[in-house]
Amino acid sequence: MYWMDEVNTIKKEVFTIETNPREIYGSLVSTGEYVCVSIVGERIFSVTPTEKQKRADNEREVWICPGLIDLQINGFAGYDLNRADADLEERVEAIRQMTREVLRTGTTSFCPTIITAGFEQIHSSLTAIRLACSRDPIVDSCVLGVHLEGPYLSDQDGPRGAHPREHIKDPDWEEFTAWQEASGGRIRMVTLAPERTGAVEMIRRLVQEGILVCIGHTAASHDEIIAAADAGARMSTHLGNGAHAQLPRHPNYIWSQLSDDRLTPGIISDGHHLHPSVMKVMARAKNNQIVLVSDAVHLAHMKPGIYKTHVGGEVELLPSGRLQMVADPLLLAGAAVSLADCVQTYMRLTSASLHEAIRLATIMPARLIGEPLLGQVRPNGMADLLTFTLNPEDGRIDMLAVTKRGQTVYSAAQENL
Repeated sequence: MYWMDEVNTIKKEVFTIETNPREIYGSLVSTGEYVCVSIVGERIFSVTPTEKQKRADNEREVWICPGLIDLQINGFAGYDLNRADADLEERVEAIRQMTREVLRTGTTSFCPTIITAGFEQIHSSLTAIRLACSRDPIVDSCVLGVHLEGPYLSDQDGPRGAHPREHIKDPDWEEFTAWQEASGGRIRMVTLAPERTGAVEMIRRLVQEGILVCIGHTAASHDEIIAAADAGARMSTHLGNGAHAQLPRHPNYIWSQLSDDRLTPGIISDGHHLHPSVMKVMARAKNNQIVLVSDAVHLAHMKPGIYKTHVGGEVELLPSGRLQMVADPLLLAGAAVSLADCVQTYMRLTSASLHEAIRLATIMPARLIGEPLLGQVRPNGMADLLTFTLNPEDGRIDMLAVTKRGQTVYSAAQENL
């Protein structure tokens, strides 16, 4: 994330789960084949081709795909994971409620992202995630691990984004160890700038602990990017954002990350953070080995309007999902859409197929973070599934149902009763 901090009170809804086993019928996004997906407990028991059910002429195709996986999400629907003035219990409640709101949009697994702040605030945020996971099985099943984005980042304007300069610092292993303990060992991703003193050694130690290291919010030279990859960095955090407004023609830290096949870029495909031409070039340069992330802030999926935030002052959320500064509308104030929104926008702006776009938000992030049971619809895989239709007019994904570990956690039909 590179902006924002404020929470809005929204209506809390009762979150219910159906526990009866069931079979799901529809066309697999990955193959187009019409199948019956049989679920036993938390796992997929079988995926069986079957005769396609007849549909009315105006009835839309029902699609089945894995639950979406978001490796970077800072808040959602009014719930802010990085709120500066929240006490511990407020933070616990924020992650609990945010999880339920995120599930409704089709994201069944995610990495809550904690950004640059003082030691105690980060410690409190990580403690809250640990407590929420230990108290709430739904949260525990959805949280893959924590993404720590900072504070070991560039302090330069542009690459720093909205991360507060006063808390930017060089890597500190003892500090990180204290945070990891507070999280209950849940930090699985760390974004840092490889030009910071001690960064390369920090990358090596993180990789030895099985943590996915990401390059981001950086002003690194080409050689520093390569040294980070040599040390084990494997991802680029929201590549193309959190950067200087102007860069040398070549080399620069965007070209260097695109050229290294060991680095998988995360991109925010909301239609506002990257121009369509940039997304196309990144996908081609990486042979479609990229990951879609929402990087959503707490105003995601809120009503359009003007909001006052603790960090950015007044911001405006437009009906399109663009979140911008009131004082300077050319400046973005964060991302404000779901990962499903990013998938459909990526299809629309790059002409990617449904299969291609879904793959970048399911199997690609699952492989990158090391979750072999997620991201695919296959026997013995986790029964995290979506059924949806595509709106023929605008390509919008209309969610029908969300299944998490074999349980129906959202049903459009029930919601509309």
